[in-house]
Amino acid sequence: MQPSHFRVTRVVLRQFRSLAEVDVSLGDLVFLVGPNGAGKSNFLDALRLLSQGVGSSLHDALRERGGAAQVRRRAPGRRDRFSVRLEFEGPDLAGAYEVQVAVARGGGFRVAREHCAVESGGRRASYRVEDGALALSTERRLPAADPQGLLLAQLGRHAAFRAAHAGLAGMCAFDPDPRAMRVVRPAQDGRALLHDGSNAAAVLYRLGRAAGAEEHRRLESYLRQIVPGLTSVRRRVTGGAETLEFGQAAAGAHRPSRFAAGSVSDGTLRALGVLLALFAPAAGGQGVVAVEEPESALHPAAVAVLRQALRDASDRRQVLVTSHSPEMLDDEELPVAQVRAVSSVEGVTTVGELDEPAAFTLRAGLGTAGALLREGSLVPRPSTPGTTIESARRRGQRG
Repeated sequence: MQPSHFRVTRVVLRQFRSLAEVDVSLGDLVFLVGPNGAGKSNFLDALRLLSQGVGSSLHDALRERGGAAQVRRRAPGRRDRFSVRLEFEGPDLAGAYEVQVAVARGGGFRVAREHCAVESGGRRASYRVEDGALALSTERRLPAADPQGLLLAQLGRHAAFRAAHAGLAGMCAFDPDPRAMRVVRPAQDGRALLHDGSNAAAVLYRLGRAAGAEEHRRLESYLRQIVPGLTSVRRRVTGGAETLEFGQAAAGAHRPSRFAAGSVSDGTLRALGVLLALFAPAAGGQGVVAVEEPESALHPAAVAVLRQALRDASDRRQVLVTSHSPEMLDDEELPVAQVRAVSSVEGVTTVGELDEPAAFTLRAGLGTAGALLREGSLVPRPSTPGTTIESARRRGQRG
């Protein structure tokens, strides 16, 4: 059956931060679970880096992270390259995209390899860039390759690669920061939520307008369940600046009391930021969304509501979540296929499906993923290093 939305089905990483070799399959809703410092954020950052590189500038994306040398995994021996490969699908779309970046002495970099292969409308198209030059292409008149940029970034209007560009550029990762959400700011662009949620007021206003009214009501419904007594949340504009305003029922009062963002709890703001990430369309539509520890600062009783919101959103877009909360995983109906365990041994991160004992426990209904996490039994399945990476690379060459 054709997928209704763009989604990443497989992620293959090599020498990216703490991830030496990782090959992970993904579904519409995936929980990346592991202790603090295991490397969950690094996994999501690989997707975000690629999205920024395709959507705007690889140079700027690397500079934001302190340079290419800070992204490449530090380890003994000569490892001067890192690579990110994604396999994806969407409505009338299937394909793969790979980028390999070579890191030079002094912190410089160049795109050593870029390969894109797509199939859409019964037609296949592909290109390959090697060391800054176009080495192979099925298409005529492609732009010149840039040794420090991605060719796909220039192909947003090219018929063969337009859908791949939109899907990859539209991947978003969020870690809403209540401190940033409290700041009163000049009116901002609300077409896409920022990584820290600092433009939440503008995004909320845009969502509440005609095209997004249904999603706005959905968001408010979940927020009321998480925050007892909440009656509304909206943008308030004063003197050309905007902030968030919350309505709260008060005993004996005919009208709800109103509070600016500076007067509400971290948990309330964090929950709003997560719900905006899930239900507000990004600039390119309902793209892949990743959320860092959505349960952070929430009362444990509210986590079940948030888990339902994650499932609800995953009906319309792919949702990736990092967590180290047993409460988030204390659900007897959580399928094994939605959990990926993340562990770190001597600074090397492993991400994968659950090992057989943990998977059997969940399938047999003998415990929850939360219980396994408390026991320290939620671990990835052992794999032979290099095997899956090399098979992915060979398939990419055949494409």
